[in-house]
Amino acid sequence: MPLTIAGRTFRSRLMIGTGKYRSFAEMALCHEASGAEVVTVAVRRVNLTDKTQESMLDYIDLEKMFILPNTAGCYTAEDAIRTARLGREVGLSNWVKLEVIGDEKTLFPDNAGLLEATRVLAKEGFVVLPYTNDDVVNARKLIDAGAAAVMPLAAPIGSGLGIQNITNLRIMREMITEVPLIVDAGVGTASDAAIAMELGADGILMNTAVAAADDAVKMARAMNLAVQAGRMAFEAGRMERRLYASASSPITGVVGR
Repeated sequence: MPLTIAGRTFRSRLMIGTGKYRSFAEMALCHEASGAEVVTVAVRRVNLTDKTQESMLDYIDLEKMFILPNTAGCYTAEDAIRTARLGREVGLSNWVKLEVIGDEKTLFPDNAGLLEATRVLAKEGFVVLPYTNDDVVNARKLIDAGAAAVMPLAAPIGSGLGIQNITNLRIMREMITEVPLIVDAGVGTASDAAIAMELGADGILMNTAVAAADDAVKMARAMNLAVQAGRMAFEAGRMERRLYASASSPITGVVGR
């Protein structure tokens, strides 16, 4: 089954970023290897005006990739709203991965500012995908404010620590069914991506885990496969956990027994 957000359907459940690559050329190769169809672009970090200068947008295949502008680097609701509007005005998209950062060291979200910005932008016709804590109560408030998806962190941005609170993500998966749940931030390697998908996440957005790998292109390919495998395992339904052994080749019914 494909991933559908706000009526738009994507075959891939992996979304990928544009930061920290060694070059734009490497970034483009990673995008291709990842199989992703959504690429997030920081509005503040892309050349939107001077067409004579090289831009990361020149290396994004718009025939294959859907641009998701983000408000990275915004520390107030007002700043995030203004940045989202700028992205739309220059023709990037009326979609936005909404970030309102509350702390410079941890880069954790400012829940109050995030909620305010979500409410304003949703009323203005934006498709809002807010980056949030793994908090089901706050996620519910964001959905009520008009969020088209919620994007809880697995661990601090860029940390590569993997899934740090499995319980919270399981609770969010159980209690949030009306919009997609997309794990954002903290994935470090393919097993992290597979675990997130096995927990029932609808998708994953990642950047540093790919860009900072020794072989970024190979890691992008690994993430592609991990997301597919994790989703398939979730849909298949894992076996029951048992305390004691259970023979894989039972002897009940064997002739002579």
